[in-house]
Order: sequence, then C-alpha cells, then structure tokens
Amino acid sequence: MSRPKNPVQRNKIVGSKWTACFPENREKHFMVLGWVLDEDGEPTEEVNLEAILTGNVREIHWRDLESVEKWRIGWR
Repeated sequence: MSRPKNPVQRNKIVGSKWTACFPENREKHFMVLGWVLDEDGEPTEEVNLEAILTGNVREIHWRDLESVEKWRIGWR
C-alpha cells in the first residue's frame, strides 16, 4: 500500500507556498524561490526554499515536498 503524497507538479513548483510540519528556528512558512542551477545554467533537482519569517534560504530536493509527514501545501 502506498503512502499518501502531496501533489507536487515540477512545472508549477516555483512560487508555491509550504508549511513545515515540524518547524525549526521558528521557520514554519516557506516559498519556493526557484530552481538551483548547475554550472551550465541548467536546473537541477534542487529548489531554493525561503523561510518567510527569517528570509533564510535552504536547498532541498523538490520531491521532498511530496512528504505529507514533513510538508503541507499552503500556509497554515
């Protein structure tokens, strides 16, 4: 039996909003800024997430956002 997943579409991920299920450093709400680019300027499998409260940016694999245990779609 497969686990439930957040429906994440690669072509619509930039600008999407996410809520961390287990916030760290009071960073709960995030927005996807864009794709991490390789040395040739091509998008990788990583995206930049910006914490709304602090402005900190972190890189994660875009498929990590599918985890309903870690992320919720939108700001809640």
